[in-house]
Amino acid sequence: MTDPLLEQDDASTPLTPDERADLILSYISQRRELNEAEQANIVEAELWALARKRDVLSERFLRQMHKRMFGNVWKWAGKIRQSEKNIGVEVWKINTELAQLLSDTRYWLENGTYTLDEIAARFHHRLVWIHPFANGNGRHSRFATDLLLIANGGERFTWGSVNLVDPSTTRRAYVDALRAADHHDLDLLSAFVRS
Repeated sequence: MTDPLLEQDDASTPLTPDERADLILSYISQRRELNEAEQANIVEAELWALARKRDVLSERFLRQMHKRMFGNVWKWAGKIRQSEKNIGVEVWKINTELAQLLSDTRYWLENGTYTLDEIAARFHHRLVWIHPFANGNGRHSRFATDLLLIANGGERFTWGSVNLVDPSTTRRAYVDALRAADHHDLDLLSAFVRS
């Protein structure tokens, strides 16, 4: 028998037993309840982040934002993951890869290396690829990307215009676009983020 809290699609990041034990809200027993609790927390975090200018290209801010997004639900929110996942760099590479991403993104912005949308798509892809947290990386990196766009005079991405947490055709298109970007093909992701 499967655990209804752990139901996921093949692109979801599974939690270790220790990570799952760090669930703060003891009433949650279904995936739907978890998604609702996390979404309520994310709405609070968005209000906090959008209330003033933030340095999105700061590891401290990215960790703080993850904690704000998931800290009412998970004890590990805002902490760099300590377990290997089905996606993401090895644990020991996270800090180095994250620092490199932030440095690269600053360089791209300062030098106009790419259009703002392409910079944001590249930033998003690499942040998801690094997968710095136990879970919530997609939602975190989508919001961080939107904040990056706003901070640089752009408009938030539409991200396919639907909820990307629940399994759907649109989520599949998003995951496929990320996988194409893993192979240095940003065309699908660039089209998806504005669809």
